[in-house]
Amino acid sequence: MTSRVDLKVISKWVKEDSRVLDLACGDGELLHNLARDKNVSGYGLEINPQNIQACLERGVNVLEHNIDQGLGNFNDQSFDTVVMTQALQALQFPHLVLDEMLRVGRECIVTFPNFGHWRCRLHLSTKGRMPVSKFMPYTWYDTPNIHFCTFKDFEDLCRQKKLNIIERLVVDRENKGDWKARLLPNLMGEVAIYHVTR
Repeated sequence: MTSRVDLKVISKWVKEDSRVLDLACGDGELLHNLARDKNVSGYGLEINPQNIQACLERGVNVLEHNIDQGLGNFNDQSFDTVVMTQALQALQFPHLVLDEMLRVGRECIVTFPNFGHWRCRLHLSTKGRMPVSKFMPYTWYDTPNIHFCTFKDFEDLCRQKKLNIIERLVVDRENKGDWKARLLPNLMGEVAIYHVTR
């Protein structure tokens, strides 16, 4: 079983015997576990050749696809759930991908890092430089993250698009959702897990 808390939460939120599309599916761990534990069927989309190979070795249905090009190969409402973990901030047009996720799926689950976390704020205010840490291990010029957003930013986007947030979980870097993260999510939470529908 996975040690990543976002994948554990997603596994709880996905219904048995459902159809799932996993965007930027990585090595296929989530889909593999969902197929084994919940009889889920579906596909993963991935762009990295090594991850595609790992998916195939796990028996995960995977297609090579750049998510920024849309999901035009899939019909409306062809999946129960569309999942995207830790990729929203690396997309060129995350707001358009969110629309596409909810076109091809009845609901979606998105996880992303919170760039409004107190450590990021403190680092910027005291050092005047973009933070580099275990949580965000990239320098400003080589980071895959091109859209820095906070939980408030994402929730504002959901409001603008009239999306319904079914569930939200905010955790810290130890993958715990303690009282501080629940009380002040935008300041204390490091990773967001959102379950959204129209």
